[in-house]
Amino acid sequence: MLEVAEIVTAYGKIEALKGVSLSVEAGRITCLLGPNGAGKTTLMYTIAGILKPRRGSVRLNGTELVGQRADHIVSSGIALVPENRLVFPHMSVEENLAAGAYLRRDTAAVVADREKLLARFPVLKERRSQAAGTLSGGEQQMLAVARALMSRPKLLMMDEPSMGLAPLVVAEIFRIVEELNRDGITIFMVEQNAHMALKVAHKFFLMEQGKVTFAGAPGEVAQDEVIHRAYLGSVKVT
Repeated sequence: MLEVAEIVTAYGKIEALKGVSLSVEAGRITCLLGPNGAGKTTLMYTIAGILKPRRGSVRLNGTELVGQRADHIVSSGIALVPENRLVFPHMSVEENLAAGAYLRRDTAAVVADREKLLARFPVLKERRSQAAGTLSGGEQQMLAVARALMSRPKLLMMDEPSMGLAPLVVAEIFRIVEELNRDGITIFMVEQNAHMALKVAHKFFLMEQGKVTFAGAPGEVAQDEVIHRAYLGSVKVT
């Protein structure tokens, strides 16, 4: 579904992505692991059109996305759940959901989708008129996911969905990820919680210092080696 080829993205003279190539298969959960500063969020923002690469290609079902505006990329079928959730704190839960559908013109279907998502996330239904900024971290994460789903994405990208959440909430977020995938949504996820990510992923990539250094399926290499590199990079601790 998604093909990223030789992407180079820089902040000024500093290259954060140094020729990244990877692919995401339709109907699967793909996880991108790596230590802090590896370039994972930069890649997500580049795919989403928020950052412009210096060179390389990003294709969704064969259509080139590099050079397109971020809203056009959303219309193409990609939605991003950003790191730290970034809900609109002074807007209600319902208003945040409406923001997720801002490109859609099928008003009746938007309302129907909103009600389906509120049914899927009962805690949001209970707080539908509440300001998003007053929700707990886990509730905000659920809202960020639901807001992204309001665009009816073919590919849902999630950047660190478990960040800053309590263990029980993390387990619930990963349950939701698996449930969405069973419903047919393709998921590409950046995650620091390598233990949980490897439980749900069909395929994973390791990124270190702006480059993809390994690709495989969980179980193809020793989990402790994968987790060591995901947290610490390839330098061995002695």
